[in-house]
Amino acid sequence: MNNVLITGGTGFIGRHLIPDLLADDWRVEVLTRDATKAREALPASAVPIESLADATPPKVVINLAGENLGAGRWTEARKREMRESRLSITRDLVAFIAACETKPEVLISGSAVGFYGARGGDVLDESEPAGDEFQSQLCADWEAEAVRARDEHGVRVCLIRTGIVLGAGEGALAQMITPFKFGLGGHFGTGRQYMPWIHIRDEVGAIRFLMRETACEGPYNLTAPNPVTNRVFTDTLASVLHRPSFAWMPAPALKLVVGEMAHLLLTGQRAVPRGLEAAGYSFEYSELEAALKDLLGH
Repeated sequence: MNNVLITGGTGFIGRHLIPDLLADDWRVEVLTRDATKAREALPASAVPIESLADATPPKVVINLAGENLGAGRWTEARKREMRESRLSITRDLVAFIAACETKPEVLISGSAVGFYGARGGDVLDESEPAGDEFQSQLCADWEAEAVRARDEHGVRVCLIRTGIVLGAGEGALAQMITPFKFGLGGHFGTGRQYMPWIHIRDEVGAIRFLMRETACEGPYNLTAPNPVTNRVFTDTLASVLHRPSFAWMPAPALKLVVGEMAHLLLTGQRAVPRGLEAAGYSFEYSELEAALKDLLGH
């Protein structure tokens, strides 16, 4: 049986990816700080481990771990936590790979479209450089740690620059829906900033695709082919929910509520999945309205 080692497996993406892997007869080990809690969150056949010393030599390593950027205000302490949580586990995984007598075939390591920074309406594919903002440098340094598995140990490395992952009843979409249910939905700032979204099934599908396509390596934008502006996103969501979309959160008010994190919500990235499409991945959901109707049961 093929073994896969996953970090961050109890998170939103991991909880959708792991059942998909198990259904294909992968043996899944999940690195976690609390195996008891992980057993409650994961399918029974997944194997929680609390140390890399307990890991079975894997064929694939998938690194999804990291402190949630949207979980609270970006104090200096939280920014250090967000940075250290990503870099330290990636360093540990590369050290683990170095010690493996038989190396994994591939390391798929998390990143985000925040890599590109605030670029307005520029179309951003994987060839674009990193921005100079906090989240940009965080992603760039995170990726650099992962690439050491290729440079120092000859392992194929795929860097997944994920956008806003849409899922039913969880993740970003669950947070967005609440004000719309009360008729208070609307856009942020100008509404012209792009939202690079992806359906959770395509997020899982793209990861599985990169696992098996041995020619794939380097960075990949995990975003749908048709990013939309914040105003179009909110109007489409309102239409699918049969609710109005007339509210507006001015930029200063948003900054007052969430602090520095507002920068992410007010700038966005027009990221496109040029790498995935060139490699032959076919998106199940390329249009926002169809994705939202599927997720919201309409």
